[in-house]
Amino acid sequence: MNPAMQQMIMFGLIIVVFYFFMIRPQMKKAKDQKKYIDELKRGDKVVTTAGIHGRIVDIAETTFLIEVEGGSKIRFDKSAISLDASKALNKA
Repeated sequence: MNPAMQQMIMFGLIIVVFYFFMIRPQMKKAKDQKKYIDELKRGDKVVTTAGIHGRIVDIAETTFLIEVEGGSKIRFDKSAISLDASKALNKA
């Protein structure tokens, strides 16, 4: 096997490893986040990416109306809900 062929094989292996350790897990996490957002309903407790804790009061096409402590209500984009923090909140 000549050195050029070995170099091409090594380059191909690096791409495969990069895909399985970087790209694929990121795609799975994005898919899980979208599924979680789609399954949220009124009354669910959530945490935003900014760290704001609240309960969903209303759901619009692209936003949630979240009630925070003290009865205040804030509207957030659906993408602002943190899957990981909300799961940790609901387990506690």
